Amino acid sequence: MKQAQMLTRHRDIQNWVTDRRGRPAIARVRDRFGDERAQLKLRFSQHDEGREDSGMSPCSWTAWLAELDRQHLALKVDPAGDCELVSRQVMN
Repeated sequence: MKQAQMLTRHRDIQNWVTDRRGRPAIARVRDRFGDERAQLKLRFSQHDEGREDSGMSPCSWTAWLAELDRQHLALKVDPAGDCELVSRQVMN
């Protein structure tokens, strides 16, 4: 049985997502104190058909990957093809 992989290299992340017809998206959300932060998401054509996420906007890979690094996140992918953004601290 294969284990989930943690992707941190920009090229690996972008290749994995684009191979699955995905694209980056970002939203600005406010926390309970009113501070604004970026929320990252990957949108996949086959999964997101007809579904709109409030406040999510397509963005460039450059902006998305810079925010991924700023938040110290990695892309966790499992053998079934599912993915999620997780803290890089989980890797240690």
